[in-house]
Amino acid sequence: MVILKILKIIPIIIFVLTIFSGAHYFVHFSATRFFGIASGKIRIILFLAITIFSVSFFISAFLVRLKENFLTSAIYFLSGFWLGLLLNLFMAAAASWLIFGLFKLTGYRPNTIILASIFFGLALAFSIYGVFNAFNPRVKNIEITIKNLPPAWQGKTVVQLSDIHLGVVHKKAFLQKIIDRTNTLNPDIIFITGDLFDGTDGDLNSAIEPLNNLKAKNGIYFITGNHEIYLGLQKTFNFLKQTPVKILNDEIVNINGLQIIGLSYSEKISGFNMGNRDIKNIVLSKNNFIKGAPTILLNHAPFGVKEAQELGVNLELSGHTHDGQLFPLNIINNLIWRGNSYGLHQSGDFSIYTTSGLGTWGPPMRTTSSPEIVAIKLK
Repeated sequence: MVILKILKIIPIIIFVLTIFSGAHYFVHFSATRFFGIASGKIRIILFLAITIFSVSFFISAFLVRLKENFLTSAIYFLSGFWLGLLLNLFMAAAASWLIFGLFKLTGYRPNTIILASIFFGLALAFSIYGVFNAFNPRVKNIEITIKNLPPAWQGKTVVQLSDIHLGVVHKKAFLQKIIDRTNTLNPDIIFITGDLFDGTDGDLNSAIEPLNNLKAKNGIYFITGNHEIYLGLQKTFNFLKQTPVKILNDEIVNINGLQIIGLSYSEKISGFNMGNRDIKNIVLSKNNFIKGAPTILLNHAPFGVKEAQELGVNLELSGHTHDGQLFPLNIINNLIWRGNSYGLHQSGDFSIYTTSGLGTWGPPMRTTSSPEIVAIKLK
């Protein structure tokens, strides 16, 4: 069984490595041409460095899984940073070639060192900004109208936390910062919509301790995301049993007249349908589901909008997408998720909010939207 799973992902690994290698070679080729690096020794050193960088993230992920310590964590962080920087350097190299070509069409030959220095310098600055942005979450305030909302929930505050990715990069201090900020919002209820953990081992017992300080009048509820599957669902549940967080595993609870549906992420992975579930049948199979009651659906990925509407769901809360995390991946992301990759979208009595989340995966940077704590005022 394990061998079959490994065999299934080998083509994906080969494809990803091919893309990475091509991107690294393009950056290497562009840098040597624009900066006029003629020395054979320097070219060889750069080529060897690029070759190592192209597999560094995969190696560091293996090392940190094998043994997490300061050294392996630092290597993982730096190799992740390089992935983000690589994307920005790739765009910088492409922009340099474009401007160079446009100048040549006019008969003017620009100074390639100055040209490349500007774009490559901007790529580095953009990457550094991305790291700063990734570790400074902000509060996103929105208002949502729910049909037939009980008086007990009028004007109340719902807080959504998603995609924190506790692990090697985002540790206890990061979670504590989020919780301190969340508590100042005086939330009535808190929903953690998956990927609380990154999927790597480590000192997660210590990392989750701040959850014991999280406060909400009507409880804290959690659903799994894909990274909880990578970590192991039983491990996830065992960690959360040490905290006041309540797990909703394909379950429905009714709190003062507000129906909450917690949908677990699917363990079945199939292309772009990973995590997609037959929401309608799952919900209708529950004896305590009340059709027509004011309802919030917690669904890690923004799937099943049509099914949610048919069930009479008023608000779906999702995450997973990170809003692409890195430019220009947010543009591709939006196409994949059919416009629901980020933000609030409404249709009649139905609303869906997909958050950009709080943590990161891979590159420890965000160059699209900022990490956010979502504060929702119900009305």
